[in-house]
Amino acid sequence: MDMKNVTVFDHPLIQHKVSILRSVDTSSNQFRTLVEEITMLMCFEALRDLPLEEVEVETPICKTKTNMLAGVKLAVVPILRAGLGMVNGFLTLVPSARVGHIGMYRDPKTHEPHEYYCKLPNNIENRLVIVTDPMLATGGSAIDAISLIKERGGKNIKFMCLIAAPEGVEALTKAHPDVEIYCAHVDEKLNENCYIVPGLGDAGDRIFGTK
Repeated sequence: MDMKNVTVFDHPLIQHKVSILRSVDTSSNQFRTLVEEITMLMCFEALRDLPLEEVEVETPICKTKTNMLAGVKLAVVPILRAGLGMVNGFLTLVPSARVGHIGMYRDPKTHEPHEYYCKLPNNIENRLVIVTDPMLATGGSAIDAISLIKERGGKNIKFMCLIAAPEGVEALTKAHPDVEIYCAHVDEKLNENCYIVPGLGDAGDRIFGTK
């Protein structure tokens, strides 16, 4: 498996919070909060290469030169519905980012993804786009979502998830070798129903309290 464009976070805080996420005893409220916190922590690394420019500011003491973001246009695009759980964590750090939405559902028999909605911010071709989905299982939804963004002009795209299966990492890397992947943990495998093992169950159901 090619891990060249894959960042797996080993920070103790992230690993600790992921372990709580996995527990069947974690409530929906706790789950939502943890997803937002982990996303926020992961954003520090995912946005490490944002360009800076030197500006002059006046402190209470004197004028000085310091660095600020160089007018970068950002967009976060969650894959509905579970990806919505990661948006607030991203916006906490980058409140000026625009938000798009891509709706996908998985056929229960074929496990293939199907698009039902796509709404992206204007000037997507000029934005750094962060696609979010808590789980990267087969990779089908992520691959199709990124393809939709590219078809609409997106060029600078990153994918962020919490838990990934090796099969999903391999498929996404092969389909979109230009897209960097950020995840909190790569798990063992997919089972016969294409769920990640050991995983954390259905992220959407656990975020929104549905079954």
